[in-house]
Amino acid sequence: MKKFTLWALALCLATATSAAAQAQPKPRFFNNAELMSIGSYYYPEQWPHDNWARDIKKMAEVGFQFTHFGEFAWSFIEPEEGKFDFAWLDEAVGLAHQNGIKVIMCTSTPTPPAWLAQQHPEILMVNAEGRTMQHGSRQQISWSSPVYRQYVARMVEAIGKHYGQDKRIWGWQLDNEPSHYGQYDYSPAAQASFRRWLQAKYQTLDALNQAWGTAFWSIRYNDFAQVLIPNQKELIAQPSPHAVLDFKRFSADEANDFLSAQYTILRKYLAPSQWITTNLMPEHVDVDPTRITGLDFLTYTKYLVAGYDNGTGPQGFRLGSATSIAFANDLFRSFNGTTGVMELQPGQVNWGKFNPQPLPGAVRMWIWHAFAGGNRFVCNYRFRQPLTGGEQYHYGIIGTDGVTPSTSGQEYIRVIKELKQVQQQYTPKAPVPAAYRRRQAAVLYNADNRWEMDNQPQTDQWSFMLHLKHYYGALKQAGAPVDVITEAKDFARYPVLVAPAYELLDRPLVARWKQYVEQGGHLILSARTGQKERTGKLWEAKWAEPIHDLIGAGISMYDLLPSWVAGTVEANGKTYKWNNWADVLEPQPGTEVWATYSNQFYSGKAAVVSRRLGKGTVTYVGPDTDDGALEKEVIRRVYERAGIAIENLPDGVMLDWRDGFWVGVNYGEKPYTVAVPAGAKVLVGEKVLQPAGVVVWQE
Repeated sequence: MKKFTLWALALCLATATSAAAQAQPKPRFFNNAELMSIGSYYYPEQWPHDNWARDIKKMAEVGFQFTHFGEFAWSFIEPEEGKFDFAWLDEAVGLAHQNGIKVIMCTSTPTPPAWLAQQHPEILMVNAEGRTMQHGSRQQISWSSPVYRQYVARMVEAIGKHYGQDKRIWGWQLDNEPSHYGQYDYSPAAQASFRRWLQAKYQTLDALNQAWGTAFWSIRYNDFAQVLIPNQKELIAQPSPHAVLDFKRFSADEANDFLSAQYTILRKYLAPSQWITTNLMPEHVDVDPTRITGLDFLTYTKYLVAGYDNGTGPQGFRLGSATSIAFANDLFRSFNGTTGVMELQPGQVNWGKFNPQPLPGAVRMWIWHAFAGGNRFVCNYRFRQPLTGGEQYHYGIIGTDGVTPSTSGQEYIRVIKELKQVQQQYTPKAPVPAAYRRRQAAVLYNADNRWEMDNQPQTDQWSFMLHLKHYYGALKQAGAPVDVITEAKDFARYPVLVAPAYELLDRPLVARWKQYVEQGGHLILSARTGQKERTGKLWEAKWAEPIHDLIGAGISMYDLLPSWVAGTVEANGKTYKWNNWADVLEPQPGTEVWATYSNQFYSGKAAVVSRRLGKGTVTYVGPDTDDGALEKEVIRRVYERAGIAIENLPDGVMLDWRDGFWVGVNYGEKPYTVAVPAGAKVLVGEKVLQPAGVVVWQE
């Protein structure tokens, strides 16, 4: 199997363009003039044969342009070992084609058949408690199992040979949400693969022992065979944090290796016009999208309303957070300029903490928000609400009678009609509005930081993603187009660069930041940045010393408060509250103090500092707040100092430009009047954005 090298990944990322802030480049697989296609999942194997023709015809009547087959169908594709049956799937593909519907074909790897698990139980993953997962659900397998890989390769090759040159097949999805849904694999196969990964990375045991600090508690190893996956369930005290970090890295790399192997097989048989992707969940960090390197592009899964997100205001639990789809758009698009939503919530679901009805209009707003973020397609899960199985209470576009559109189905029908009207107004090479382009920002993201802080949060209130989204949300409320980027990207393209809680770094990265600022960039760093080097070791130096010269300040200490105690910060005559984390700063001469702590024993000490360096500025924010208000004020002030005009949008409102169209959405609790210029043409909605409202206009 041929793997992409790190330099190839760097090249791909460095040459990617921002879809939000620039006119869309001509894509390899998509037609710009179509803007965005809309489709739906369908499972012919799950429905009586005499329903197929009616259901697929109904899909066409609704207006769907594509459907999605085969992701959970392995036992139908290969009902017996080595005996493949494509007759039923050929018929379903034929019905789709007859109704003018394209097909995304899937590899069925998340659901191996019962006969395979029975014959080869060694393919099953083992969880942290030492329990072997059983057949009867999905994603119960070990990506590390050589036996499983052999069966996957044979099945993928068979389906690739059968459909690889079929013009009715639009593209391919590998697996489905490749993940163990927050769990990790501790099977013998994973143990063996982890050791091989470590040997390849460290070469010698001395190097591993040094990187992991195994002198602590006499953990040190003298044979790679002694190394076990760090498992808190099997340890009295905490495992080595360095081992935990490497295991998280390994697990993400194992997912990439599993997907890349499928890609390599498929691509041998596919027509050049057929693309290959997979769908990932931004919130599930066990599979890191930035480490998936071998596919044509990545897509994402997004469920906003399932009892886990309170959103904004009293009805926010019915709308979700404005940053949810937006962040996924800006992360997945930034890899190579192309992305799609492979799985979007169709309405009420069954698996949440609680499962409310979305606010009327919310589903429509989500689709338009995906459009605003540059997505090439949106696919909802699923077309029909299932009558059996584990997701009986999961909405479909069509209700339980098989013919009546659900409330969310009606919203899809509406968006499809609206999108056709917008497509008619498309103008190739529409220029990006200058004021919008000048606000361009990037958020620097590395899952290593998230993994490290998830393992050692130091307070039960710390959340890396909430912290990051305070800054991300503040940029979006400023009306800035944003790319969520890795270190492989060229920082110089972005007037403003935010690196939230960038705990793990090295001196070359600090040097790149310094060069970026000296050449005119505006860098914002925040709490916990620079505390450790890449292996997770603290620096043998003053606390976070590698960034002191850059930020123009030392960090004398940090503080953490209990949930019932509020720390306060004063800035520009306003008081802000925090109690999650606070770096206490000691500014050097020439560094401005933008905010100070105003209670606790270090009252009067610096909380936010900023300095000019060359042609640009560096700003460091010491506290992490609950409401993000301080972070928003810092973002506003950085733009102001840079001389870049910004918007001041309320919580929940976002405005984005794409392909000549402005799109506004409102996840907030109050109506908001969008400043649509006189003479602009409103194509969808109204300029007064109600909650769950959408407006699309063209200037």
